Amino acid sequence: MFIEPFTFTTNNKLTIARTLDHIEEQELILKLKNQDKDALSYLYDKYGAALYGAVQRIVQDDDVTAEVVQDIFLKIWNKIEMYDPQKGRLFTWMLNLSRNAAIDKIRSKEIKRSAKTDSIDEYVYTIDRQNSTETSVDGIGVRALMDDLVEEQRFVLLKVYFEGFSHSEIADEYDIPLGTVKSRLRSALKHLRNKVQL
Repeated sequence: MFIEPFTFTTNNKLTIARTLDHIEEQELILKLKNQDKDALSYLYDKYGAALYGAVQRIVQDDDVTAEVVQDIFLKIWNKIEMYDPQKGRLFTWMLNLSRNAAIDKIRSKEIKRSAKTDSIDEYVYTIDRQNSTETSVDGIGVRALMDDLVEEQRFVLLKVYFEGFSHSEIADEYDIPLGTVKSRLRSALKHLRNKVQL
């Protein structure tokens, strides 16, 4: 269930708002920094669905996803000054906020989730069951390619691409040096690229 476009009232509640016509990113950022409520609604109209999809892939629960997305837009509203255009586009910054918020949510005490310990087979089954239009991982041979990796590479690849971990989160949680995590991931991806090109 997707939430409707919103703006903030004085008590920080979300309500429906009118939207602006197309505005350029620089102008949008300026309007957000000036706390323009219509600009926030425009931002939601333009990027809300994409951020919702990114969160949903990690959280996999409609109600929790809607809650996280609303929290993300509150954070954008309150922390837009932290956005640095020199480090990337606005959408990239928002996507990183969304991904981090989704991971924080599934790790929170209120959300008990077993997906992090699920096998690849269970994870693939869950994805296929929730979205029957997706091609199964078996159908494109990903599992066979991954089975060919050494265990350390396979572990890091699964954590990053199937379970939403960042490199530093893997390093912290599993006590692996950050450089080693990055090196194993690079090696795994290089191996997969070579296999696909054969």
